[in-house]
Amino acid sequence: MPTAPSDPTVSLPGRPPVADLATWQAARDELLVREKAHTREGDAIAAARRRLPMVEFDPTVEVTGADGPVPFLDLFQGRDELVVYKHMWWDGAPHQGQCEGCTTTAWVLRDAVYLNARGVSFAILTTGRWEEVAPYVEFMGYTQPWYSVRDLAEPVGGDMGYVTCFLRDGDRAFLTYSTTGRGNEPVMGAFGLLDMTPYGRREGWQDDPEGWPEGHGPCWYWRSDADGNATWGPTGRPVPQWTRPGATPVQTLGRQGDHHWRAPGVLRGQCRWLGRAPRPIGREHLPHCPECPASRQVEP
Repeated sequence: MPTAPSDPTVSLPGRPPVADLATWQAARDELLVREKAHTREGDAIAAARRRLPMVEFDPTVEVTGADGPVPFLDLFQGRDELVVYKHMWWDGAPHQGQCEGCTTTAWVLRDAVYLNARGVSFAILTTGRWEEVAPYVEFMGYTQPWYSVRDLAEPVGGDMGYVTCFLRDGDRAFLTYSTTGRGNEPVMGAFGLLDMTPYGRREGWQDDPEGWPEGHGPCWYWRSDADGNATWGPTGRPVPQWTRPGATPVQTLGRQGDHHWRAPGVLRGQCRWLGRAPRPIGREHLPHCPECPASRQVEP
């Protein structure tokens, strides 16, 4: 571990120890060795990812978007590669009741200009009915193409909450990669920035020094009320919604219908994000997560 002074005369409660610049630089250089090893391991994993086999599927299956039903092949927009995000959906819920986690992903992927420049197209797929999805997309101001894949089998449809990659060869299409849970984190740059800060994400699962502020449940800041207070309660919206014209205070999430996301290999009572059962309320409990054993799945 990086060295650090422990003299209580230069320490502040709940803060990193105070040091001179030379001491800080030495500790920083020590940590940099581990960071570079982490980067190189990430490169090696990416190389292995590029060597995965691929699965051919029927690209003529139709998905429904703003222009009506179109063959999946159209999503490539003439390019050879396609990345999609599979957005979970609460049937019949108002805008504030839609998935807060998927909102974080869709919000940061509003503009795919750099992907397009690299020859990669991008789209968002969801199991929501198009008549519900269209007004939501308009409310959020999304410009990336959205499509309903309701009742379609994998790899076009299936479980939501995934980043999935496809390759095209003429009129043929192939599934090449898919990930979910924390595998989606590279999409959301804010996570990387928060991990550089002294307090990180302020989540209960973090390995923090003694005396650090107590952590909250995972993703606790993905929803907030009209005053900016983090809450997963009935007054909360996914945070980006408060930037949208017409976003007003709410008193219910309005989640009355089915929630479409079920991921394979995740058991009921197990957190899809953590990969295990959550700890007690106050540390890792998400009070409105449909998979949490203590959650309320239907809002008043």
